Amino acid sequence: AARGPHPQGAPGSFAPFGVDLRVTLGPAPGEPDGTARELPPSLAVGAWLLERAGWSDAPVEGLGVGEPLEAARCADVGRGLPARADRVALLVMGDGSACRTLKAPGYLDERAAAFDEGVANALGAADTRALLELDAELAYELKAAGRAPWQVLAGAAEGAGLEGRLLYEDAPYGVGYFVAVWS
Repeated sequence: AARGPHPQGAPGSFAPFGVDLRVTLGPAPGEPDGTARELPPSLAVGAWLLERAGWSDAPVEGLGVGEPLEAARCADVGRGLPARADRVALLVMGDGSACRTLKAPGYLDERAAAFDEGVANALGAADTRALLELDAELAYELKAAGRAPWQVLAGAAEGAGLEGRLLYEDAPYGVGYFVAVWS
């Protein structure tokens, strides 16, 4: 139910995580009619970040992509994004492996650190090819929920000549997290 488009004003909540906080994806375009689907956790975090940053420069919409979406389809979806407006900004949300420690959600898997290192290098270098070549089966086995969103990003950024900068990479709780900027 979380996959697919989520319009501006779609609601999200952190209640499933024990936090009484509701967010909307960008400003609501009028009175909520109650028909918008609830944002998945990743888009709710994105909505919260945009709200905290005071983003109001352009319309906002969300796109939930999931693990079953194969790499070629992810890239095709991404390639269609730049054509939607003269300028497009993406906030891409996705986790690395969830198998970096014994207490990680997916338990320890010796392949996880190398997988996350490859992702960190690709995000830090704006390496679209490396992101498109991420192994979907390995990402699934390592519970890396970012594989599909990163491949959508790679499709959107192909040929754009962007430079990347990795701002953060760590694995608290045994889950790989990254923050990168492409410009």
